[in-house]
Amino acid sequence: MTNTQIELVQTTFKAVQPIADKAAELFYNRLFEIDPSLRHMFRGDMREQGRKLMQMLAVAVAGLQRFDQLLPAVEDMGRRHAGYGVRDEHYATVAEALLWTLGQGLGDAFTDDVREAWTAMYVAVATAMQRGAASPEAALQTTAAH
Repeated sequence: MTNTQIELVQTTFKAVQPIADKAAELFYNRLFEIDPSLRHMFRGDMREQGRKLMQMLAVAVAGLQRFDQLLPAVEDMGRRHAGYGVRDEHYATVAEALLWTLGQGLGDAFTDDVREAWTAMYVAVATAMQRGAASPEAALQTTAAH
């Protein structure tokens, strides 16, 4: 990611934070609209799940300048998600739901440059998560979960 993209993501995320609960609700509604089969992965309180999503995004957004330091935690998250049944194709669905949600929350401020910046961030996070999910440790977690 470029410094400009990092700044765009961080600035626009600040605009979303005041509506974090609504953004999370929009995200999950859109995610399940795109792929209803994902709903079974979420058995708990969806408001709490939404808070976790927004907290994870906040950590990733805040750490973009030192993303290399976040990589072990992001890869570990990918390993855990593999244990929940997340597969590679789910990452594209999540990206679609996330970008749609940002568009809803930011309105006219969701410019092509902002969309591109968020896409770059998501690709970096998703790639690290998928790398973690492909690790031997993830295979052990997935086997233990089933």
